[in-house]
Amino acid sequence: MEFIASSINQRIVRISAHLNPPPNSQMEGSCGLLRRGNCRAKGGSPGFKVAILGAAGGIGQPLAMLMKMNPLVSVLHLYDVVNTPGVTADISHMDTGAVVRGFLGKEQLEDALTGMDLVIIPAGVPRKPGMSRDDLFNINAGIVKTLCEGISKSCPNAIVNLISNPVNSTVPIAAEVFKKAGTYDPKRLLGVTMLDVVRANTFVAEVLGLDPREVNVPVVGGHAGVTILPLLSQVKPPCSFTVEETEYLTSRIQNGGTEVVEAKAGAGSATLSMAYAAVKFADACLRGLRGDAGVVECAFVSSQVTELPFVATKVRLGRNGVEEIYPLGPLNEFERAGLEKAKKELGGSIEKGISFARK
Repeated sequence: MEFIASSINQRIVRISAHLNPPPNSQMEGSCGLLRRGNCRAKGGSPGFKVAILGAAGGIGQPLAMLMKMNPLVSVLHLYDVVNTPGVTADISHMDTGAVVRGFLGKEQLEDALTGMDLVIIPAGVPRKPGMSRDDLFNINAGIVKTLCEGISKSCPNAIVNLISNPVNSTVPIAAEVFKKAGTYDPKRLLGVTMLDVVRANTFVAEVLGLDPREVNVPVVGGHAGVTILPLLSQVKPPCSFTVEETEYLTSRIQNGGTEVVEAKAGAGSATLSMAYAAVKFADACLRGLRGDAGVVECAFVSSQVTELPFVATKVRLGRNGVEEIYPLGPLNEFERAGLEKAKKELGGSIEKGISFARK
């Protein structure tokens, strides 16, 4: 009886410690006999380890929530320079399998990244009314450079999904950082352009009177303004558009981000739809890592499809990241003209990123 009573008392102590932990016990590096972060230190379910850098931001928070819901994620690390403890505590209460851990500040970046299979980077400042993506360059370029230096040290084999704008420049910056560290693998660095595809699917479905989930629009080029080129001639299911419809759809897809920025009137940019698109793309990457066949999405990657070193096109995802890069396919006259415009602007943005990283 004494043994049973002792065992019961020990369980009560452990449960009490779990329910009433010392302050900040959710964060890595805190003390406590039974820390929430270590309750299932190896993960609650088989799956992949994912880190979100910029997890407390406008994109990062809904992104973290949606990734916590993904059954392919076993461990979810949330990193930011501010507010991570609150976001981590909030997300960790969701009754899904992924174990959540929070990391705050540059000194914890290495711990946040160690052992990760997939790193998603939405970190940076958002667009405001009147700002172009290039206006964000000077701030976000430095942030991306610092984070990629951490990746090269702590998880050089991770798949990197880069969201931070301007993607047309930040992906080349990341590539140069990895090259300098000797860890660059072009198959594992992907600029996330999925929001352009999501918008294209939605807007085309509206015109056709279809469910957006039944529509697939390839979007190539880059991830800003005229560099965004929806290939409406390759829409599935096959369909045709008038000249007016083509011009309207192309313009709206290219300016979708501005549409949201202006509608929010200074209160932010496209955060919720971006988080949705980022999770959709991250899920595709995880399915590729798992070995699923036929996982094809559009992404901004190192490529020889055009004369430019990077371009967004359809890619097949697998265990090593990008397993295959598809050609652009047949383009109509409108799309060929659009591609030339896209390449002209895209080339300058790529060079801007490379020059920044090499300074």
